[in-house]
Amino acid sequence: MTSVHDARALLAELVAIESINPDLVVGGSGEAGIARFVARWLERAGLEVEMSEVAPGRPNVIGRARGHGGGRTLLMNAHMDVVGVAGMEEPFSPRIEGDRMYGRGAYDMKAGLAAIMVAGAAAVERGLAGDVLVTAVCDEESASIGAHSIAARVTADAAIVTEPTGERILIAIAHKGFSWHRVVVHGRAAHGSMPEKGVDAIVHMGHVLVALDELAGDLAARPPHPQLGTGSLHASIISGGREGSTYPDLCTLELERRTLPGETVEVVEAELEAMLDTVRGHRPALDAELHTTLVRDPFHVAADAEIVGCVRAALGHDTPVIGVPFWTDGAVFSAAGIPTVIFGPGGDGAHAAVEWVDLAQLDRCVAALDDVIGRFCG
Repeated sequence: MTSVHDARALLAELVAIESINPDLVVGGSGEAGIARFVARWLERAGLEVEMSEVAPGRPNVIGRARGHGGGRTLLMNAHMDVVGVAGMEEPFSPRIEGDRMYGRGAYDMKAGLAAIMVAGAAAVERGLAGDVLVTAVCDEESASIGAHSIAARVTADAAIVTEPTGERILIAIAHKGFSWHRVVVHGRAAHGSMPEKGVDAIVHMGHVLVALDELAGDLAARPPHPQLGTGSLHASIISGGREGSTYPDLCTLELERRTLPGETVEVVEAELEAMLDTVRGHRPALDAELHTTLVRDPFHVAADAEIVGCVRAALGHDTPVIGVPFWTDGAVFSAAGIPTVIFGPGGDGAHAAVEWVDLAQLDRCVAALDDVIGRFCG
């Protein structure tokens, strides 16, 4: 077995296990294999371990380094799934060049997983008052069913999600959320030679697109969030029509709204309904429906929260405190009432054909986690 103190060797073992999210890529192995590896590793390191299946073949792993009592519980979380490997050469053969390790998941986010495993193993022997939880979750790259399951089952006084924040370790205290919506415009099919009988759903959707662009401009002109800037809105997919000589009776638009802390799905839906009402004011014949298909909450933790102070002390008070544009499982734990901070080993290439992590940053992340554990749980 890999030494519990050797995060670099552990990372290589984790990268070598194919754990493609099957909801993203047909035939992906999912997390069962890597979860078994993580569970065995943590058990041998002395943690109390539970492996629970969230969906068929989609397990979580929960490891607990139990304290002697009277202290606070710190949750450290990382996801086990990775995205597809199109365009990559030997994606699951970890390769070291200089101080970088290459391979699918090395950066996003098996380095963060290795870091919490090693820090959790070290916590077993520290004689802490509080508990340290190591949670390795499934499905972050799709619906985050793993994190939602953990948030419903465990309690903690604070959490760290070791998602990477760029080419170096930064402290993320906020990120945007997003919601997906579908606008369906109905028309009336008719032969192209009989315009008096047809209603062109695609033309009507064109007016919706103009209003959408105006709303996006309004969002961009609003006062910015201090870490995240402004919210945004864009059209993603549009479809409609049957054939060249037929008036289209249906046009469907998929859109995405990136949200700031405080912008709930109810706020977004009200904005979009108001947008459609504006179009109806000019085009009374517009027959449109709005449907919400997915919601991911934004994330924010107070800059003066104790866990943020512990992380700043561990990483150095000159480490930038930022917001990140991408979504993480941190939002799930924050929504469950757990103050959460995001930081992880630096690197590049998340979801790209070339992915790498800086091994010196991995070492620094482990050291910082050790420091935070001592401050928060001791």
